[in-house]
Amino acid sequence: MAFANSSISDIIATTIQSRSGELADNVTNNNALLRKLKAKGNVRPFGGGNVILEEIMYTEAASITTNSYSGYETISVGQNSPISAAQFSITQYAGSVTMSGLEMLQNSSKEQIIDLMEGRMKVAEAQLANRIDYDLYQDGTGNSGKNLTGLGLAVPDTPTSGTYGGIDRATWTFWQSQSYSGASDGGAAVSAANIQQYMTTLALSLVRGSDKPDLWVADSTYFAFYVNSLQAIQRISSEGGATGGAGFPSLKFYGGGMAADVVMGSGVNGAVNTSGTAGGATAAHMWALNTNYIFFRPHRDRNFVPIGGERQSVNQDAIVKLMGWAGNMTSSGPQFSGVLIA
Repeated sequence: MAFANSSISDIIATTIQSRSGELADNVTNNNALLRKLKAKGNVRPFGGGNVILEEIMYTEAASITTNSYSGYETISVGQNSPISAAQFSITQYAGSVTMSGLEMLQNSSKEQIIDLMEGRMKVAEAQLANRIDYDLYQDGTGNSGKNLTGLGLAVPDTPTSGTYGGIDRATWTFWQSQSYSGASDGGAAVSAANIQQYMTTLALSLVRGSDKPDLWVADSTYFAFYVNSLQAIQRISSEGGATGGAGFPSLKFYGGGMAADVVMGSGVNGAVNTSGTAGGATAAHMWALNTNYIFFRPHRDRNFVPIGGERQSVNQDAIVKLMGWAGNMTSSGPQFSGVLIA
């Protein structure tokens, strides 16, 4: 394929390739949940297969063999292997960078092409990052079920039904996360006056030994309620912590004998979906997450990297370069997380 400037093809390819790692870092560092997962080593690339598997351990009453005994009493040696796996689909995302033949002629020097590409790359990268950030809060049903399965499915408002990771929550109750409604369970809508009480109640329902929530992600309304509830003690800030130090609006929660970061999962406009409408954390939601059991699983060969070579239309003087990501967000223990709703 011939271009007005034969070196442009290589410049475009190398420019995109050199920014691949930077884009992957930007996506994880610009989302408080993903940044936490990255710090814990829970951003785990996978290598192949038709699904992503997360091994799980669970208790099935009929197979329990553990018991006390005395002397020569018979000890149960029945089969006891409650180990299985949750499976998650491989979702795909892509963004494009384009350049017309006229733009190649107008920016024929290497330096000008790189400057033009830098601007277009930043736009494409931001769109990819924003889209994935938006979908991290959704339930995966958007875009005809092609989106990743975010918190809307991992820690749903109604955790007693539906299937997550191929496991039916109605049948396997150990797979159910927790949900606490201010109006239904607490007796009054969530407000600055009661949000700490509700957070403590929800957090205590998620404790098992040393397992407990270590991150709260709130929409702007619930985050404001929490900020206002702390005004009397001048806000307990974690500006030097893993999330606050990165520029996230971040506080600390001390309740039920535990400490956790509290972050806002949206901003001025939040993230955006494909329609361009405001998104970010779902309105009137605050998730209590145990990030030991949550994972961001990109494919190691499709982690914000160029897809294929340049594409040129047969009837257009322009080229297109795609960058893409494939994977999902997974969990091996949604029962250790919960959500506070209206």
